[in-house]
Amino acid sequence: MLCEWLGKTPVDLGDRAGYVVNHLLLPYLNSAMRMLESRDLSLAEVDAAVERGFGYPMGPFALLDTIGLDVSPAIQQRLHEEFDEPSLTPATLLEQLVDLGHLGRKTGMGLRAY
Repeated sequence: MLCEWLGKTPVDLGDRAGYVVNHLLLPYLNSAMRMLESRDLSLAEVDAAVERGFGYPMGPFALLDTIGLDVSPAIQQRLHEEFDEPSLTPATLLEQLVDLGHLGRKTGMGLRAY
């Protein structure tokens, strides 16, 4: 099988939108953005806490900037349309940043300046 040859793990989900990882990852990233909307947070402190606490290679805000702030809500919107889950509705702040052209590392400005 191609997936195994590539060193990947195939997961048969049937005919549905999205990948397993996106379905799990995007609500997590969206939750981080909603937390940022409602609290005065340090992006660096939250990222460091997630990295140390969960052993992740990067925190949610660094990951969002790496993925692209425009990519995340596009995936979330598609998953929301398919599954009608509130956790998949893109956070308002995320959409506002995209509207301003703050797309992350690729544009030099996202949640942080690069």
